[in-house]
Amino acid sequence: MSETREAQVVDTFLALTDTLVHDFDALDILTMLAERCTELLDVSAAGIILADGQGRLSVAAASSERSRLLEVFAVAIDGGPCVDCVRGGVQVLCDDLLGAEAQERWSRYARGASEAGFRATHALPMRLRDDVIGVLTLLHTGPHTLTTEDARLGQALADAATVGLVHERAVRRAETVQEQLQGALNSRIIVEQAKGVLAAHSHLGPHATIGPDEAFVLLRSHARAHGQRLTELARGLVDRSVDPTTVLGVSA
Repeated sequence: MSETREAQVVDTFLALTDTLVHDFDALDILTMLAERCTELLDVSAAGIILADGQGRLSVAAASSERSRLLEVFAVAIDGGPCVDCVRGGVQVLCDDLLGAEAQERWSRYARGASEAGFRATHALPMRLRDDVIGVLTLLHTGPHTLTTEDARLGQALADAATVGLVHERAVRRAETVQEQLQGALNSRIIVEQAKGVLAAHSHLGPHATIGPDEAFVLLRSHARAHGQRLTELARGLVDRSVDPTTVLGVSA
């Protein structure tokens, strides 16, 4: 492992487990996890699905719009390696979704993944002892075998994120695991609405008309540059207390 990659791994683990900071943001942490997976592992994209206390699944974060939509599709059809992983609590690795076994087992998911541009899906459980709170999905655009090293690192990252989320709840005492996870899911809804607000106003800014991915980059960059929590900025855009042109970079 190179010194640069080793430093990235250490930084990622610290961020995932440092729940004592006052501005801990579950959505930001999960988004960071998805993005870091594409940097640290040999994968094209990543997504995270969380389960609530009643077993319902929702997409919490993704590294790109394409991977987010595929995760939404998997939840909608209640099928695919990621759904099987969170239901069973064990890794489900599929090297080629066009293979005979995958076609027989996940035919609808395989078609959706192919349309989204993905050929391989590797699902790693987010689990603390017997409690499975979600799944980290690793995607690749071509047939792909997850190496033993990448599988171990990916699982370790998923475990660290799980511990971080659960421990944050324990530190604050006022929240339960279900409330913490539901908060992340609710935040995702607000962020998706804020992305829509930015996209609708993008013609007012210096950029060409932007899509969901570009809107999220602007949203997150503005929040970090101004020391704001991502969800607070998103909520401000949705309730119109924040002018979208300030996020789009329009001069006064």
